[in-house]
Amino acid sequence: MIQRQLSMNLSPYSALYDLIVPNDNILRRINELIDFSFVYDELKDHYCHDNGRNAVHPIRMFKYLLLKAIYDLSDVDIVERSRYDMSFKYFLDLSPEDDVIDPSSLTKFRKLRLKDLNLLDLLINKTVEIAIEKEIIKSHSIIVDSTHSKARYNQKTPKELLAEKSKLLRKAVYQVDEQIKNQLPAKSKTEVLEDEVSYSQKLIEVIEKNEVLQEYPKVKEKINVLKETIEDINDQLQLSKDPDARVGHKSADSSFFGYKTHLAMSEERIITAAVITTGEKNDGKQLKSLIEKSQKAGMDIQTVIGDAAYSEKGNIEYANKSEMMLVAKLNPAVTQGTRKSEDVFDFNKDAGMYVCKAGHMAIRKARQGKKGGSKNQVDTYYFDVEKCKVCPFRDGCYKEGAKTKSYSVSIKSNVHTEQIQFQESEYFKEKSKE
Repeated sequence: MIQRQLSMNLSPYSALYDLIVPNDNILRRINELIDFSFVYDELKDHYCHDNGRNAVHPIRMFKYLLLKAIYDLSDVDIVERSRYDMSFKYFLDLSPEDDVIDPSSLTKFRKLRLKDLNLLDLLINKTVEIAIEKEIIKSHSIIVDSTHSKARYNQKTPKELLAEKSKLLRKAVYQVDEQIKNQLPAKSKTEVLEDEVSYSQKLIEVIEKNEVLQEYPKVKEKINVLKETIEDINDQLQLSKDPDARVGHKSADSSFFGYKTHLAMSEERIITAAVITTGEKNDGKQLKSLIEKSQKAGMDIQTVIGDAAYSEKGNIEYANKSEMMLVAKLNPAVTQGTRKSEDVFDFNKDAGMYVCKAGHMAIRKARQGKKGGSKNQVDTYYFDVEKCKVCPFRDGCYKEGAKTKSYSVSIKSNVHTEQIQFQESEYFKEKSKE
């Protein structure tokens, strides 16, 4: 069974906390600022409530993991430090004389209890809730963008990860005794993961045989982190493979293999939503999800700010329907077309036809595309190809041997026309600076 409330046991030694843990201690401040009951609400269904022995409260287990993330320690070392560090015990709602958990319980909690939990959304929502409550977030705008994340396959293989951790261990050892270099095993020179694991295990064995070295906290901590890394890799032998990653493009000639993290944040730079996709996904398609997640977190959104990737027609329509302003510049192809100024034909308003640079007027026009469709309709104007064949301006305008010469113009929808007008407003210009 687990208790609904987590509270510190009455203890004659509790007054020690007021003497030892100062008011500005980060863990005391976090404890006073955050109500961690949301962790219980999310995890209660992962426990049996009426059978077996009492489980360690999920809030306390979550706090152990939070300490682990803040101080970058292994499960073993975070538990060991909690035995004697009074700020840790205070944060964990333990009495000064209380014992701590077994490290294996923490390992099980992070691998099993949190397995199906959408922890990212949970923590972002709680962050936004607190920021609004404390009036840190006062704006009604969100800024949207994406960042590229290389797949672990491309970033660090398990072998590289082990090599990094073993290097940190050696560095800690050399700070204590540089003469031990000659006693350490030879580094692995192959690209085989098993060889790196074997080297790491031998390195640990040699250092642990030295009773003096292994008692130094900085050495002991690095040993435990390396041990934990080996265990995690043995549990997940596919760590180096990432079948879900995809090739994405930063520019026309620059690519990466991995994922995109699409983010929304308030004007105060508090992250309000995150969406993880594979690398090839379009930024603009994630706008609706980012807005809805931000609203679920508690944001009252009146303005959405982003770059041109978010200005597609569907997003403008969605923002209008949701009574929000979308501060995202339209693609230049929509506002000014794709032609260079010297290639633009003049429109004769009286005739309703375009006139080319040589003064020849189009002989007919045709409209393409469905009215009200997802893409703008296009008017195509056709010219007398016989005149084009002998025109002095035909180079770059008329392709030799072509049977037709046409000039197409996209008809701006009402949605785009209104957005173009909004784009010229002072409000748009001011907000786009974000």
